[in-house]
Amino acid sequence: MSVITDLLIQAAAGALGGNAAGKASKDFNLGPLGNTIAGALGGGIGGNLLGALIPALANAATTSGFDIATVLGQAAGGGVTGAIVTIVVSLIKKKIMAK
Repeated sequence: MSVITDLLIQAAAGALGGNAAGKASKDFNLGPLGNTIAGALGGGIGGNLLGALIPALANAATTSGFDIATVLGQAAGGGVTGAIVTIVVSLIKKKIMAK
């Protein structure tokens, strides 16, 4: 798979993870658009960082063809990092708004 495909998978999963985090708790909800943007950015960036930190993910991503395990790994990583970034952005926003 290509780098662009990997990034799209991670960003889409991140957007889903961000929206899930926002719906799971009203404390972390940035609204539908905010959750989607924060999650997609977190998923894309976080997925690339995970690939750099865990060589097995990077090596699996460079193989040619379609590998469902690679796609599921990228989706899981993107979803988790998207949720984390959404929560962190929500906390930062609350801290700024409290001043």
